[in-house]
Amino acid sequence: MATAGATTKRKPVFVKVEQLKPGTSGHTLTVKVVSSKPVQVNKPRTGRSLTTLAQPTRPPRIAECLVGDETGTIYFTARNDQVDIMTPGTTVNLRNAKIDMFKGSMRLAVDKWGRIEVTEPTDFVVKENNNLSLVEYELVNVE
Repeated sequence: MATAGATTKRKPVFVKVEQLKPGTSGHTLTVKVVSSKPVQVNKPRTGRSLTTLAQPTRPPRIAECLVGDETGTIYFTARNDQVDIMTPGTTVNLRNAKIDMFKGSMRLAVDKWGRIEVTEPTDFVVKENNNLSLVEYELVNVE
């Protein structure tokens, strides 16, 4: 009889920043945090609804972090607890990261299915003159 949950873990395949493409996910990469700046989130309108009466919600904390490796940089959208981890100078492993599109440009994100782990500092120099988030993409509908 086969035991339940006896799955073998695949070894993560690490990718470089320059390999990231729009609309892709499941990326594992090691990056250095270059900068982090909080993003002001518009507060929701104060209307009385059942959800706001049930539990008051804090506005989400969001920071736009420039992360990169020796091949390039990309903006990473850190949310809530991730903001505390993503401090400049920190080296992190991003597991199961995905590419979100924001105003036609790529943003890296880790949702609830992924993980951010602080790792040992690396000796690579971040290539800051190749920012993938500065490349603008146009959505083209294919018939």
